Amino acid sequence: MTPSDVKATLSFSDGSPSIELPLYKGSIGPDVIDIRKLYGQTGKFTYDPGFLSTASCNSTITYIDGDKGELLYRGYPIEQLAEQCDFLEVCHLLIYGDLPDAEKRGNFVKTITNHTMVNEQMQFFLRGFRRDAHPMAVMTGLVGALSAFYHDSTDVQNPRHREIAAHRLIAKMPTLVAMAYKYGIGQPYIYPKNSLSYSANFMRMMFATPCEEYEPNDVLVRAIDRIFILHADHEQNASTSTVRLCGSSGTNPFAAIAAGVACLWGPAHGGANEAALSMLEDIQRNGGVEKIGEFIKQVKDKNSTVKLMGFGHRVYKNYDPRAKLMRETCHEVLGALGLGNDPLFKLAMALEKIALEDEYFVARKLYPNVDFYSGIVQRALGIPVSLFTAIFALARTVGWIAQLNEMIGDPEYKIGRPRQLYAGAARRDVKPLAQR
Repeated sequence: MTPSDVKATLSFSDGSPSIELPLYKGSIGPDVIDIRKLYGQTGKFTYDPGFLSTASCNSTITYIDGDKGELLYRGYPIEQLAEQCDFLEVCHLLIYGDLPDAEKRGNFVKTITNHTMVNEQMQFFLRGFRRDAHPMAVMTGLVGALSAFYHDSTDVQNPRHREIAAHRLIAKMPTLVAMAYKYGIGQPYIYPKNSLSYSANFMRMMFATPCEEYEPNDVLVRAIDRIFILHADHEQNASTSTVRLCGSSGTNPFAAIAAGVACLWGPAHGGANEAALSMLEDIQRNGGVEKIGEFIKQVKDKNSTVKLMGFGHRVYKNYDPRAKLMRETCHEVLGALGLGNDPLFKLAMALEKIALEDEYFVARKLYPNVDFYSGIVQRALGIPVSLFTAIFALARTVGWIAQLNEMIGDPEYKIGRPRQLYAGAARRDVKPLAQR
């Protein structure tokens, strides 16, 4: 943070003395007022439910300009990264701060590839789950269990341990997601294959069987790779904040990432793409494109419980840049699979057109977000709806790790401890039982 010569003056109408608070400037984005000494000087806290106007940390990883619809990883626009890099290059960028040259890329890819297998006992751990368990319930358990299998890299204060844990998590998440999927459908697990790329290897572990050789489709592999890139990090969202808060206690990286997985499971966060696809399927079942007008009318009705899923975002007040890229990928995948006339995609395009032109949605800046298209793409790839959020967790793991490492390396970091505005009963005394 760069301190500013300008100070913020906070005055009170109750006669309390005014105080000056430091102002800090980021490299880009809004200035922040440092309120760390507010309570000590005034005896007052700030009140900001949902942290709408609070910076909980300083970070060099991701920047979002919601008004412009801009997303940067380490300063690089998401559009350039999605079009010119693969996921492991983006992983290197987020973990180490720069895109790798050819030598560093080769070494990093080799390291991740050599960590893709998981301890064989994980298979027996999986058997403790019901076959119909939600994949996110399974993933929360599997990721948390990694600390029991790889306890030689759990010292969060040791930079080398954190690096090894980072490599293991990035490498093993696709294997765990594929195992959770195979377990749920009763098929044999497919082991990683070191000759394949990260994303091609994931597709093979998901869809291959021992009966015949699996040939990855380049278009589909690139599509899943782009999904990974677009979901790799997104500033201080709920799951990332959870990882930071959990990690601030000094817990091991595997436990902190498991907490992020659990948080991501919520339908308001990682489950949004699942909800968007379910919405489209409901419209399709009830009449398809011809019934969009009726659906939109219900969305606008204040007394209706119908919601427009996949549109709008807490941060973006413009078109989500990830949605534009996902829309292109959607076209490519459906074209490669001969699904250009897919009724669900046509429905999505019609719904998008209406929402972008309708004054009700325009005034509220309800633009399509990445979840609107990613669900359709994953459906076309053959990924079941119940696995969508697990795919999200796989991709976001690298962002969580980068954020956790940054926090632990910050000399100002402390265990997270938010305060509250207490609105309960004042102090009172317990009366004897006969007098209550």
